[in-house]
Amino acid sequence: MFVFFFLCNLSLEPAAASKNKMKGSQGQFPLTQNVTVVEGGTAILTCRVDQNDNTSLQWSNPAQQTLYFDDKKALRDNRIELVRASWHELSISVSDVSLSDEGQYTCSLFTMPVKTSKAYLTVLGVPEKPQISGFSSPVMEGDLMQLTCKTSGSKPAADIRWFKNDKEIKDVKYLKEEDANRKTFTVSSTLDFRVDRSDDGVAVICRVDHESLNATPQVAMQVLEIHYTPSVKIIPSTPFPQEGQPLILTCESKGKPLPEPVLWTKDGGELPDPDRMVVSGRELNILFLNKTDNGTYRCEATNTIGQSSAEYVLIVHDVPNTLLPTTIIPSLTTATVTTTVAITTSPTTSATTSSVRDPNALAGQTGPDHALIGGIVAVVVFVTLCSIFLLGRYLARHKGTYLTNEAKGAEDAPDADTAIINAEGSQVNAEEKKEYFI
Repeated sequence: MFVFFFLCNLSLEPAAASKNKMKGSQGQFPLTQNVTVVEGGTAILTCRVDQNDNTSLQWSNPAQQTLYFDDKKALRDNRIELVRASWHELSISVSDVSLSDEGQYTCSLFTMPVKTSKAYLTVLGVPEKPQISGFSSPVMEGDLMQLTCKTSGSKPAADIRWFKNDKEIKDVKYLKEEDANRKTFTVSSTLDFRVDRSDDGVAVICRVDHESLNATPQVAMQVLEIHYTPSVKIIPSTPFPQEGQPLILTCESKGKPLPEPVLWTKDGGELPDPDRMVVSGRELNILFLNKTDNGTYRCEATNTIGQSSAEYVLIVHDVPNTLLPTTIIPSLTTATVTTTVAITTSPTTSATTSSVRDPNALAGQTGPDHALIGGIVAVVVFVTLCSIFLLGRYLARHKGTYLTNEAKGAEDAPDADTAIINAEGSQVNAEEKKEYFI
């Protein structure tokens, strides 16, 4: 129809006008650009002519069907609409673009000869939302897990990436297959790894990147559930248990499924004093400690996967005695002398006495031992007094002897000299009468 209209148009033009148009068309040429659009989107095809002397423009599809001739629609397709029509531009839109719309579109400028420009319409196939398969809950610790992420309908083929705890996993397998329409692709990726208890609750993410997604990737997520045997640890309420104090032992157990309850034993048997040793949940509460509580306490946790235990060796310490500092004042009393003599003769007493320190002395400094000095002074004074006392008695005794002998010689002597001589002579006969003084 439009070809007929175009031919009729040419036949009505005068020959002179046709010659002028051919002459002016030498500098005319249509300009177009390639267009890329996402499947389901809208494509705008634009054809421009910088210099145009009222020459018609036309858009045709890859099948060479005319879409628009100037501002007149030629193909009955509700998706195709006119955007702008003038002597310098012809723009049309194609909405709800499908993969079949992809191809080479032609803009024609009806000069003599006809000039054309090509524009290639690329339609991107949007990948479907990915799906993760291969996970069966729960998974036992140590098992090998194989997860597969798959997406279809991408054009060109999409890229798949794996993440675990926001850290990308590189060692994966990648497979690309062409779909039945021979235009799009199905892409799959497989992740293999051996699980442990640290993987429990971890989110494994499959991410699909594609240019049609406008930097917003599609993701699929799988939260892992790993079953494992319990891990047990005993935590005491105090690091230095003392006699008479309370003690709480907490059995911290982790496992999947959660072990409940826990079993407490002492030295391989039951708790010896249930009235004083109270079990509440995972806690063993000993109300007040004594030396009989010393021993090995064991906490045992069990779930459907296995069993585990932990031990705690309890040693009850004595309550430390708090001694107030004392000051020893030297004294010359009998008690002080006796204590001092014990110090000098007994190593044990000396060690005990020497451990007493002046409370006013600075920490870390060693001062003089006042008790020892006082003891030495007392001994010296005591010995001095005893010496003086013995010397006095000795002198007093000898003076009495002299006076007695002198008096005995004067009884028969006429004078003093004769009395002394008689007294000395009589000493020989009076040996048996001598007095000895100690």
